[in-house]
Amino acid sequence: MKRPLSTDSPFSPSTIRHRRSHVIAFAAALCLTLSACAGSAGGGTGGGERGEGYAFGTSPEVVSAAIEDLEPVTITYQIPATSQNSPQSPIRTSFKEAVEEMSDGQITVELAWNQSIATYDEIHNALADGRVDMAFTLPTYDPARFPAFNALNPILAGDESTPVVGELVTNLAAAELSWNTPEILAEYEENDVTPFLPVMASGEYYSVCTEPSPELDDWQGLQVRVGSPAASDMVSHVGGSPVSIAGVEAYEALQRGTIDCSLAVLSDVVQGGFFEVAPNLGYTTTTSFPRVSGAILTGSGVEELPLAYQQILFDNFADYFHGATVSSSKSEAVASTREQGVQIDEASEELQAEVKAFADGKRQEVEESGIIGDDILDRMATVREEWTTEVEELGYSDGGSLADMDEWYDMDTDYRPLGEAFMEKTMKDHRPS
Repeated sequence: MKRPLSTDSPFSPSTIRHRRSHVIAFAAALCLTLSACAGSAGGGTGGGERGEGYAFGTSPEVVSAAIEDLEPVTITYQIPATSQNSPQSPIRTSFKEAVEEMSDGQITVELAWNQSIATYDEIHNALADGRVDMAFTLPTYDPARFPAFNALNPILAGDESTPVVGELVTNLAAAELSWNTPEILAEYEENDVTPFLPVMASGEYYSVCTEPSPELDDWQGLQVRVGSPAASDMVSHVGGSPVSIAGVEAYEALQRGTIDCSLAVLSDVVQGGFFEVAPNLGYTTTTSFPRVSGAILTGSGVEELPLAYQQILFDNFADYFHGATVSSSKSEAVASTREQGVQIDEASEELQAEVKAFADGKRQEVEESGIIGDDILDRMATVREEWTTEVEELGYSDGGSLADMDEWYDMDTDYRPLGEAFMEKTMKDHRPS
């Protein structure tokens, strides 16, 4: 059911009209796309009817001066976490805190939990019509509407998998590729939404099964829940039967034996309590299962904000990146497996070889289609190499495997330096100006 805007909402028509007459005329859309922001690296202090902005990297005092005459606003941000206590809550709470601090409390980020305003199949419409201002979305669930986005999904599977470095590199490479793929950005423009992060590779996917399934033979006839066309095809390729059901139904389906396994990120596994009914975790090392990528998008409410407010949201990407990475950390999930007696198995060489063969074939199909460019594999190899070097130079490393991650992973790891590096290298070119 659609949630009507209240008359005192900062994004209601009456409030916006008031701002236009008393503070500043709000006009042009948030300039985060490549076509809109080409040549705006570093951002300026212009903005015309949207008011004055501030230069990137300036002092807090200058930011405060730029917004001191602006009225307070509230941004509704829908996130995937079910509650403040969810392992996924840091994915956005760190961003919320950073934005509110940088704006001297003039921007309030109101978190909406777990599709409470709009479901994944409705969220893009909700952003466009103003019911939600910012959200984690799953364009993967709508391949007809976002074909270019979905073409990138298979490109992100198949590479060697490690809990820290591999995860960081894949997410950074996916983000850079998406910012530099006009076909993906055009899809957002056509749907009246604006990317904050055009493609979020999200966490790596693992098999969570009611019985141990490390061998290729174990997958013959397995009923496996999947969340994307690529994952569905992969399960069929290795001999299983893919099943498409909502994530909220996976626990009960595993409990009843309707499905044997689910492919999922570990934060979803812990949040959903899957280990209670499926105490067998499988992981890959020489390859990786297909991901269900997401995106962080803004809508019409953000488009109407003053330029300085738009810049504050954008400039806190490093805190967003830190929170997203912490929330997908696998260490606590691995620790919980010990408490619940979960068996952790690396997939056999034979099973991984088939997964990789499938991934390589899908990648080739995407490149030959030309939907996101006929050089996408070379581009992916280049950005993976660049970000592997950057990640290692900044001191991030793997201290072991997934199975013993709770013993070697440092829960106090700060990922903001990587977010800052990505902002400097890639995102600054798309800063609102």
